[in-house]
Amino acid sequence: MLEFTDNAIVINGFSKAYAMTGWRLGWAIFPKTLIRSAQKLQQNLMICAPSIAQWGGVAALRDAGPDVADMRRTFARRRKIMLAEMARHGYNVEVEPTGAFYVLVNMRRHTMDSRSFAMEILDRTGVGVTPGIDFGPGAEGYIRFSYANSEENIVEGIARVAYHLKTL
Repeated sequence: MLEFTDNAIVINGFSKAYAMTGWRLGWAIFPKTLIRSAQKLQQNLMICAPSIAQWGGVAALRDAGPDVADMRRTFARRRKIMLAEMARHGYNVEVEPTGAFYVLVNMRRHTMDSRSFAMEILDRTGVGVTPGIDFGPGAEGYIRFSYANSEENIVEGIARVAYHLKTL
């Protein structure tokens, strides 16, 4: 992992890659000069992951390869569907996602209060979205959609929100 530089810090987890959300299992790679400091931080924040989570991680690394490949294909298909539906309905997607399962959409022509707007969308359409402000002030006016759902629900959710936007 550190073949390009000795100064990189790499932090990752099992939640998305292995569909282990909630297990709170992750890993980190630090430069040798920071290992002791990272160890002190880790010892005082969380001691260690529960043994069942550690065994789940071992099983994921050992056995989940085919399932992970299938999951990636499924999410790629869902991403393609979501982006196509968003384009069809005129959503402003500035950057197409390449990881995870989220699409960040610019809604600044409708709002600069993404938290209230996300609640309004939920109340009026039944579709849950995440306000951009949750990701920092630079994302205010954006909302995040997830494609961790069925293809049918993705199409329906995008259509419901699009209909709501037309009423504004």
